[in-house]
Amino acid sequence: MSRKIEKAVNEFNQQMKPVSLWADAWKRLRRNKMALISLWVVGFYALVAVTAPLFSFLDYRTQVIEHANLPPSLRPAGELVIEKLEARHALIKERVDEGMDSLKPEMERIEADIQKAKDELDTNPVNKKVYIFGTDSLGRDMLSKTIYGARISMMVGLVGTLTAVFVGILIGAISGYIGGWLDNLLMRFVDIMYGLPYMLIVIILMAMFRKEGQSSIVILFVGIALVSWLTIARVVRGQIISLKNSEFVEAARSMGASTGRIIFRHLLPNTIGVIIVFTSLSLPSFIMNESFLSFLGIGVSAPLSSWGSLVSEGANTMELYPWQLLAPAIEMTVFLFFMNFLGDGLRDALDPQSKNRT
Repeated sequence: MSRKIEKAVNEFNQQMKPVSLWADAWKRLRRNKMALISLWVVGFYALVAVTAPLFSFLDYRTQVIEHANLPPSLRPAGELVIEKLEARHALIKERVDEGMDSLKPEMERIEADIQKAKDELDTNPVNKKVYIFGTDSLGRDMLSKTIYGARISMMVGLVGTLTAVFVGILIGAISGYIGGWLDNLLMRFVDIMYGLPYMLIVIILMAMFRKEGQSSIVILFVGIALVSWLTIARVVRGQIISLKNSEFVEAARSMGASTGRIIFRHLLPNTIGVIIVFTSLSLPSFIMNESFLSFLGIGVSAPLSSWGSLVSEGANTMELYPWQLLAPAIEMTVFLFFMNFLGDGLRDALDPQSKNRT
């Protein structure tokens, strides 16, 4: 015989639909309009970064020297090249009219280049390309460079964050649950690591393990994640200590559950909200650290590029070609801005105490 399951009712004898933790968190997150917008923006960044290799026109390695240092525009590159040559021709012609005959060969060469550019305006498909973010000194598309720079920066941030979270969870959970001398040993090690000059150690590591002038991304991952697990280890340890004497843990012990099962099947799932919030708030800091290292020239190097290396390159030419700095700087700023808003929204959504705030 099948047994009829009774549904939960409230004091008014009305049926109550059960709501899971994640459904309740998603409901609260949707109420936070800024966090929801941030989720879509961050998702759009991730989608573009992941699918960039599928689009052939987004090749950051293609160099067209004739298109060097073109400003952002919605017009075809060929028209901009002609305008650039005509402006230079007018400037040299003015000098020639003032008596500088030595510039006549240069003026004639530019005239030939102008005629050639006009002849190829409709025949050469390269001249029909549109550079929304302009080009760099080698004629590479800044839009493609910033998108591929986002791939590297987001990958470094994600891998570094996941590594730090994994190590922090492992050490924090074991330390908090076992306690005793092991807890003291691990926490004193954490205190010692906290006292080390973090960024200086990362810089030394990157300088020591560079190969033929090109930094290894693996070393960059290790360097950035070296001491970044300390905070999450302490947070997880505190959560585990507060939960390890709970009734459900005592029940698991009485049924003969092993230490590993209690930690990974009972305690850690109850700290997942804190872990997710920490991950979302740590990702921007990892990206900033990588950008800082790349800006100093010891992070990601050619032929790869990240937001930090692009900003470093743009800073050298910002007076003449400001778009080479503004394109990656604005893209990075927007991503970090919305990533922080998303982290704040996740913190509020996963906080059980926030149920009574709205």
